[in-house]
Amino acid sequence: MRLILNVIWLIFGGLWLALGYFLAGIVMCILIVTIPFGIAAFRIGVYALWPFGKTVVDKPTSGVASLVGNVIWLILAGVWLAIGHIVSAVAMAITIIGIPLAVANLKMIPVSLMPLGKEIVTIGADRGTWAPR
Repeated sequence: MRLILNVIWLIFGGLWLALGYFLAGIVMCILIVTIPFGIAAFRIGVYALWPFGKTVVDKPTSGVASLVGNVIWLILAGVWLAIGHIVSAVAMAITIIGIPLAVANLKMIPVSLMPLGKEIVTIGADRGTWAPR
């Protein structure tokens, strides 16, 4: 079922959302200071391509630097990427088949607003556990 949802997601919006993240990553990597933001954008862009079967968890080692970085990210790119998720979720929720895709879009909004200090992990097939990727 995850494969079917991921393919439908990719066709009906995941590719465009991932391209938005990749564009944000390229812009962030232009300056040396914002390279960590670019890396986070590329990481989330890959997650935006194939989101079903993965989840976002907090990194236990993140500290004050990730909080400050998240505030800067929010101003530079986070708001625009979150708006893209909202618009895409509304468009996908129009049909019954698109409702799970809209829910996945809404679940990606927190990580699009505050990506630093987060880790994308694969949900394990056994007992719903997760394993770092």
